[in-house]
Amino acid sequence: MRNALQITKMLKLTRIFIAIIQIGILYIFSLIGSFLGELLHLNFPGSLIGMGILFILLHLKVFPYNWVVIGGNWLLAELLLFFIPSVVAIMQYIQFLHREGLDLFLIILISTAAVMVSSGLTAEMITRKGGKAL
Repeated sequence: MRNALQITKMLKLTRIFIAIIQIGILYIFSLIGSFLGELLHLNFPGSLIGMGILFILLHLKVFPYNWVVIGGNWLLAELLLFFIPSVVAIMQYIQFLHREGLDLFLIILISTAAVMVSSGLTAEMITRKGGKAL
């Protein structure tokens, strides 16, 4: 019984260690994208450039999916936690929200609808192809 508990703890620690390394890999791609964005003078977030590069490498099967899946899943699971500082910081701009609040609301509403429609169409397309995303 004691041996099984030690093995379980060791597996959890191993999974945590793997997740930390994979988050580091994702961060390196973000840094590469930032570097390329500055080097090429692009008005585009470097993190998105890095994730685009990662997506292409994953799609071409140059970079193995299992090298980032655990860390990526953890980041997605904790995504709400990353928005808390933004929500707290926006409280400094109450006057701006009073002035531009309706416009911001419409932008958020339209962009959310666009994401929902494009996600639905993508999921439908993947389903029609037999569930093969890449």
